[in-house]
Amino acid sequence: MNGMNKICKEDLDLAAVYVSDAQHNRNIFFDTTPQAVRLYLQYHRWPLCMLLYFFITLDLLLAVAEEPALLPLPVWATMLLELLCLGVFAGRLVHYAKVIPRDKFWKDPKNICILLILLLTLMDMLVFAALRSSGFLAIRCSRVLRPLLLVNITEGRQLRRAFRSIRNALPQIFYVFLLFIFSVLMFSLMALKLFGKRGLRTVEGRPYFTNFLNIVFDLYVLVTTANSPDIMMPAYNASSFFALFFVVYILVNTYIFMSVFLAVVYNNYKKYLKEEVRQLVRAKRHKMARAFAILQERRAEGAEPVVTHGTWNQLLRLVQPDISDAHRELLWSVSDDQNKGVIGKVAFVHLADLLNIQVITVKSRLHPLQTCLPSLYLSPVSRLLCKMVQHRAFVVLFDVIILVNAVFIGLDEEDPLISKSEWFFLVLYLLEILLKLYTFEPRTFYSRHNFWNWFDTIIVVSALIATVINSAMKSSGAYTSRQILDIVFILRVLRLVRVVDSIKSFRIIINTLIKIGPTMLTFAQLIIVVYYIFAVVGMELFKGRIRFFGPDSPDLDPDRGWCGNPALKGSSFAKLGYCKNNFNNLISSFMVLVELTVVNQWHVLSSGFAAVTHVSARIFFILFHVTVVIIIINIFVAFVLEAFLLEYSLEKSVLQTSLEKKIEELKLGAAQEVDDNLVVAMETPDNELGDSEKKTSLMFKISSTRNRTVDALLQRMFEADLDQEDFTDEDEALNTNFDNPTFNSI
Repeated sequence: MNGMNKICKEDLDLAAVYVSDAQHNRNIFFDTTPQAVRLYLQYHRWPLCMLLYFFITLDLLLAVAEEPALLPLPVWATMLLELLCLGVFAGRLVHYAKVIPRDKFWKDPKNICILLILLLTLMDMLVFAALRSSGFLAIRCSRVLRPLLLVNITEGRQLRRAFRSIRNALPQIFYVFLLFIFSVLMFSLMALKLFGKRGLRTVEGRPYFTNFLNIVFDLYVLVTTANSPDIMMPAYNASSFFALFFVVYILVNTYIFMSVFLAVVYNNYKKYLKEEVRQLVRAKRHKMARAFAILQERRAEGAEPVVTHGTWNQLLRLVQPDISDAHRELLWSVSDDQNKGVIGKVAFVHLADLLNIQVITVKSRLHPLQTCLPSLYLSPVSRLLCKMVQHRAFVVLFDVIILVNAVFIGLDEEDPLISKSEWFFLVLYLLEILLKLYTFEPRTFYSRHNFWNWFDTIIVVSALIATVINSAMKSSGAYTSRQILDIVFILRVLRLVRVVDSIKSFRIIINTLIKIGPTMLTFAQLIIVVYYIFAVVGMELFKGRIRFFGPDSPDLDPDRGWCGNPALKGSSFAKLGYCKNNFNNLISSFMVLVELTVVNQWHVLSSGFAAVTHVSARIFFILFHVTVVIIIINIFVAFVLEAFLLEYSLEKSVLQTSLEKKIEELKLGAAQEVDDNLVVAMETPDNELGDSEKKTSLMFKISSTRNRTVDALLQRMFEADLDQEDFTDEDEALNTNFDNPTFNSI
């Protein structure tokens, strides 16, 4: 290519696809023909992606209306809705098949998995309909497969990565788990020999430690501390010496083995995750090298290939149409740091990472009052008022007012003085907002990045409206419920959240939690998938076994005392009023699983369901505990800790540092959110009176969230551990002649 005019639109589209894939860490081996590229671009349009997620959500929520149902619908209605969902999934899969080579499609496990899910679901629906129409018992077995669609869609690469890493770590986890089970069995055998022949009784009057399997279960529960010290008391009451057995058991299994579990689970998970990130980085460089090869030019014979400024601009308009001209020029200045007008392969390859650094463009505007009434707005009194509002003391004053308001909120609202004081505080908060709007340019004050300004205004205005409605209803005598008053109280309490922002240590923690939010959302999806599978299985196993009698049921109903099942007479499950903890619908099932995740009293829940079915039902609850609490929660806790420490330390990547240096060099820097109070920093000093002629029309700052994607955070987490070859331009990933990596499921 000897000129930009020779780069046709098809080539630009193809290069833009490569850059977009690298930016979003997509690794799909697509056909590079113009028609396939157009279909590929359509495939990633956000309306189609949102439509897909809508139908996946609808498919998952069908369990709410299916037997056992919370909101029952006719069987034909739910099956028609499911057929509609399956049609959308099939259409999405056909669309995907048209953009990638056929051999790659059939070699991709996630495509095979989706096809199997669709076929098995259709077969299950046909069998279910046939059996039901014939009057036989019918069970929808395929419902347990529904969340697997969320895992196997192309957009679910984060979720697949989490599952793959867990799957790869399972062998090492299994060895530790076997050793742990051996320890529990050994202690159980010792307990049987120590206490089985002593005639001890539990509080309920049952024989104490006489059945080996029951001992194993009770000691497994003790590892979770859910039945401590209850399980120990009969032996401890008989002799203080026996307490030593339980102390040693807890030390070995709860503190040592559970700590080893945490270490082994996360160490192996991290090892495989790091390998995933290494492949991710190589694939990203490979995509960028492909794009560079399409766009490159040679200025002279034998010269190094380069990309010109004009080509760069055209490319970025295709990759990110919403990016501003100023932001685009800023990124070019970082890439072309020597002002040559062209960039080489090394600089070009970093474009995807540059696009993932969120830069906020801050526009400097004159205040409308300064334009309309300059003599009034620029008067000495007005300037003094604005300086007072901009002073740190103004923020501190209103923080003190909020704290004083908190004291009044805690007092008795029936007291007329306390009730009327709320109007005083509301007036002060409205005055604060009006003064800020007078001082700071309104469009800047309410820009989309200024969360706390929006938060304050919405809370104060909502509280004012709710208070006015509440007072009007009281004065008219039409006040018959506390709903409006409850809203008022909630809004008053929420106002206290803003004080947290004024304390630097609190602010850093909150900002860090916001930054790692996408990571936590990935694990939230993982939990939902596992919960849904266990909930569906639980509904099939335990539906209707336990009933809840609400406040409208007769108090004299004899079934009320044992949750509608005589097998629960005198059980701890019934005595503690756990009847609503059942698997009679999807929502109740999820609540039971949440309680099992918290662990406390999980043995009472499992024993209740075992009593109404079979003792082997405990296997269901033990499997859930091992899967969620021991494996997933341990990984989640460890991963969040590492991500939190990474973000808490405020380390910046080389590209972020380069970008900030360029912003500073061009004198386009706005106040950074991490250095100043959020409220002050977001209310940028662009409109400071008297200095408007010195201000530039545009300024930039790196967003406090910095990383737009989870993959960007993962790359930063493992930068120190990855081989240098994964980041250098000389790596073979920049050789445009080798095939795409084989991990197409990412």
